[in-house]
Amino acid sequence: MAFQLSKSEKMIQALAKEFADKELAPIAAEMDANNHMNAEILEKLGDLGFMGIGVPKEYGGSGFGMMAKSLMVTELAKQCAATAEVMSVHTMAINPIMWYGTEEQKKKYLGGSAKGQIAAFALTEPSAGSDAAGVQTVALADGDDYVINGSKCFISNMGDHGDFVTILARTDPTKGYKGMSTIIVDRGTPGFTIGKREDKMGLRAADVSELVFEDCRVPKTQLLGPEGKGFGIFMKALDAGRIGMASQALGIAEEALRLSKEQLKVRVQFGKPLEKQQGLQWYIADMATKVAAARALIYEAAQTYDRGENVTEIAAICKYYASEIAVEVTNKALQIFSGYGYMKDYPLERMYRDARIIPIYEGTSEIQKNIIAREELR
Repeated sequence: MAFQLSKSEKMIQALAKEFADKELAPIAAEMDANNHMNAEILEKLGDLGFMGIGVPKEYGGSGFGMMAKSLMVTELAKQCAATAEVMSVHTMAINPIMWYGTEEQKKKYLGGSAKGQIAAFALTEPSAGSDAAGVQTVALADGDDYVINGSKCFISNMGDHGDFVTILARTDPTKGYKGMSTIIVDRGTPGFTIGKREDKMGLRAADVSELVFEDCRVPKTQLLGPEGKGFGIFMKALDAGRIGMASQALGIAEEALRLSKEQLKVRVQFGKPLEKQQGLQWYIADMATKVAAARALIYEAAQTYDRGENVTEIAAICKYYASEIAVEVTNKALQIFSGYGYMKDYPLERMYRDARIIPIYEGTSEIQKNIIAREELR
């Protein structure tokens, strides 16, 4: 399949690349070392309209689709995968509001996102990771409110900068996953606190925190979609989110390949440039082939999504493949750079750490293979 980007998509890609090169590249290592996202970066993302990339124009957004988001996340990830992580999770979190939100919810949360507010998406719990149906957080009806009790772990975006979070909770604990609902909780709601901020191996600038709900009372108007349909809403959101995570992986892999080619051209060993060594040429051939394959899969998934078609299988395929090759390509790049690549003076050390989480979050590679097999065997 031949993929042709529209003029507007090429414009988004170029704008994201310019932002990544000028704003992210100079401070990515510092943000990683400090384990903290520069607040000015997030403000600039909002000012440029990046945080509203998928928000309809009537709510102040750009109106662009998944392909534009994918291109943007890829370019950001080349220089700072943590920033790409914030973008990707944010857009995944607001998708359910676009699909199922009331007009009031859309005006408040989509409009806020278009202006730079940051959204989080809270599924994972100590007993519910790959087993999403194992969610134990409850939101029990009490008059016109829900009272939420429980905790979420490893939640991106809410720590230092998040404005609201979409959570999955049991509104009817007797019905299993059919008794789960989706609820929007604003930062600062009494009974909702941000717990431990995780000290991670990679993506260190991106907030990942524990969320704690202790008799947290929210009005029933914060229910997103029908009561009892939350599990399906979250699974649909994950389908779309996986395309973003695959795009993050692609950006890391593309940049690792670019750096590797530059290194082979300038470094001399045994009296000749490394690019003349056949074994290393084969490294580049393998890396380039896998990067091209990942890109094609992601573009297919993004365009399938933008056509309004089901993406469950192709999203799982592209997320599985791109996340695995990101680790493989950065590993090969480290080998090409030898001892230099292992040092924090060079970006590959950070890129390898950043890549390693992608086969784990938003559904492990093993879960993606389960999804792919299930869809193929229907």
